[in-house]
Amino acid sequence: MTAPLSPGFVNGEVSFWYRSPGMPAPGEPLGGDLRADVAVVGAGYTGLWTAYYLKKADPSLRIVVLDKEFAGFGASGRNGGWLTGALAGSPERYAKTHGRDGARLLQRAMFEAVDEVIRVAHGEGIDADIVKGGLLTVARGPAQDLRLREELAGQRAWGWDADDVRLLTTDEMNDRLRVAGATGATWSPHCARIQPAKLVRGLARAVRDLGVEIYEQTPVTAITPGGRTHPAAAVTPYGTVRADHVLRCTEGFTATITGHHRDWLPMNSSMIVTEPLPERVWAEIGWQSHELLGDMAHYYMYAQRTADDRIAFGGRGRPYLYGSRIDERGHTHDWTVDALWDLLVAFFPAVAGSRVEHAWSGVLGVPRDWCSAVHLDPVTGLGWAGGYTGHGVTTTNLAGRTLCDLALRRDTDLTRMPWVDRRVRAWEPEPLRWLGVHSMYRLYRLADARENRGMARTSVLARIADKITGH
Repeated sequence: MTAPLSPGFVNGEVSFWYRSPGMPAPGEPLGGDLRADVAVVGAGYTGLWTAYYLKKADPSLRIVVLDKEFAGFGASGRNGGWLTGALAGSPERYAKTHGRDGARLLQRAMFEAVDEVIRVAHGEGIDADIVKGGLLTVARGPAQDLRLREELAGQRAWGWDADDVRLLTTDEMNDRLRVAGATGATWSPHCARIQPAKLVRGLARAVRDLGVEIYEQTPVTAITPGGRTHPAAAVTPYGTVRADHVLRCTEGFTATITGHHRDWLPMNSSMIVTEPLPERVWAEIGWQSHELLGDMAHYYMYAQRTADDRIAFGGRGRPYLYGSRIDERGHTHDWTVDALWDLLVAFFPAVAGSRVEHAWSGVLGVPRDWCSAVHLDPVTGLGWAGGYTGHGVTTTNLAGRTLCDLALRRDTDLTRMPWVDRRVRAWEPEPLRWLGVHSMYRLYRLADARENRGMARTSVLARIADKITGH
């Protein structure tokens, strides 16, 4: 079905989230060489949270943040607005190096990070439309329902109790949100709705107010290590910033930096947003508590009810561009818009009479083992954090606090987490990278199609897809 577009439909232009606060005018670029205590490459959530906590811990530090575009241009201003406590990675893989207790501690830290972001936003006067309504995960059909219950059993085994997640009865599910074809659902309180651009722009303002220097329109072309006779450096066309620590916080844009082309895969995700929906539609759908919504499909979706009564609905478009290329402006192909619209109407038939007002895409960073990591080498002064695999809104806060403690050489619970100093191998060279990712998502689509015809168990095609890329 072709998606009905509003007369003012916009495709790309970063994201819908900037239509309300307005697209920011980029600040001044770097004006020459600088010497700093800490240089942060990337003015998204990770870089800004790192700068925020460092400056709070030691106001005397000179901290410089560099960004190619403007603060919040990347995934921080384009995501689905899920401030979720879900772990960015596999607990089993973290447990291989730090035991089950280490993986559980990381998960608990993620839960706590949701409230930490809310605390800072309130304390800094950042109005980001935050509502902590929790996360509703629905199953639609027998195979998805089986996976939902298996996932719940796995969460129980990793220490999630009934206060962390619980299976809903049919009445409880429908009292919250009525999804067509839903056969089951779980609900977790560890998730809040946010307006991503408002959060990142508010955080940038708070960081500037603390005295951090943010230079926009300043691409970093190389990062060089320090040594006994010289500091680390971030090299730009407008000058070089030398610092005791240079921290790379570039997530899906990491592949654009010299020497890091295969570190993390820039995976695309796309979204559409409806025009404001009338009250009669909400009366049929529910969604009064503003829960975040996800499902158990392999080619999964994610959604929120916005503060101005729209549905923002996301999923996979073209998952990966050959050679780790990035479409920086966020243009979304027509077939992706149509596919997302079809799925939205399948979930909520009452929306069929509305129109799509905006579509956009963004990239997230995926490591080879699909687990996030934080690292700082005290010898070279180089550090980094990322690989959030789509769970970055909350994980960036925890990563920023961890990078802060590492830079200040603190021995804390955060610096002993299992994701610290985690290293994985690089992604394969092309064309293997492109073939693997596109094969994986082709198989996921076929698996979903088979399961939607009534399969009682997970399709073997999905298991093959998992093996191809180690998901």
